Amino acid sequence: MDARGLSLAILSTLAFVFALQWSQRFCIPLLFGIFIAYTLNPFVSGLKRLGIPRFLATCIIMLTILSTAALAANTLQDEFQSILNGLPAATQKISRALKKSQGGQPSTMQQMQAAATEFEKATSQATGAPQPAKKTAAPVASAFKVSDWFWAGSLSAAEFVGQAAVVIFLVFFLLLSGDTFKRKLVKLSGPSMARKKIAVQILDDINTSIQNYMSMLLVTNMLLAIVTWIALRWIGLENAGAWAVAAGFLHIIPYFGPLLITVATGLSAFMQFESYSMVLLVSGTSLAIATVVGTFVTTWMTGRIAKMNTAAVFIGLLFWGWLWGVWGMLLGIPIIVIVKVISEHIEGLQPVAELLGE
Repeated sequence: MDARGLSLAILSTLAFVFALQWSQRFCIPLLFGIFIAYTLNPFVSGLKRLGIPRFLATCIIMLTILSTAALAANTLQDEFQSILNGLPAATQKISRALKKSQGGQPSTMQQMQAAATEFEKATSQATGAPQPAKKTAAPVASAFKVSDWFWAGSLSAAEFVGQAAVVIFLVFFLLLSGDTFKRKLVKLSGPSMARKKIAVQILDDINTSIQNYMSMLLVTNMLLAIVTWIALRWIGLENAGAWAVAAGFLHIIPYFGPLLITVATGLSAFMQFESYSMVLLVSGTSLAIATVVGTFVTTWMTGRIAKMNTAAVFIGLLFWGWLWGVWGMLLGIPIIVIVKVISEHIEGLQPVAELLGE
């Protein structure tokens, strides 16, 4: 074993991971823009084949997407506002329900603290050490300030709007450029024809895999949102449209997204019906829909598109979630698909492709 080479490889990997985490404000909008451009490029190409100039076709697609998003947001604005306005009352109601379920008995944490105090007293008596005098705790000012929370929330919202604007402009320019970057990458791959063919094949495979995966996400998430809306509306849950849209978006996050929407709809059902049976019904319905769509549709289609190992994909999601948080979980699978495609065509990286493959 080459100890020096192994050490350099470990240090290089750690430096690369640190660089990814340090540059996430740049990498996340860039990757989002690239993946969205991959998804929309077939529509632009279709309009171009009809004789529409690429600039005009790009403008038509972007305006259609933005108008649809604005219309959906305006339609569901009241429902989302109702959910946000009900958060304080929901917190109080849940707190009262927890106290009622305990029947006035101390909580588990309080019992553990009391046991620790008694154990400390017994240890002090056994060792003959003087017991510390009880000190009257001075009133502690509340660490939570509404102004600080509002200011932090405003900064986060402004940052999100800024990054969304960056992604929109990046998607527009990528769609407008067409295959310019593809030709440049092929040209930079080397002078030999064999290297150019490998570069073209890698780019074509990445293009096909990402387009198929993003299209699959669009179809399955729309299907899940529609089925969720029908089911929750039939049950009678308020703001069913908002919860359906939230379910469609959260389903982009594998494994964890359905769990979040299950908990959220269960809390909403508790607020509205104040019945544990209705909580189980609503949560079970949300989880069942997400499981059926995720297992029998998304998993099957992902396997046909990328042919990836489920365990390796889950580990990759944990890594990207640790590295970039929620955004990493959203971008994790497309990144893993790209890594697998590249590894299949480069001899030194074929073990990576074998680990990620079925």
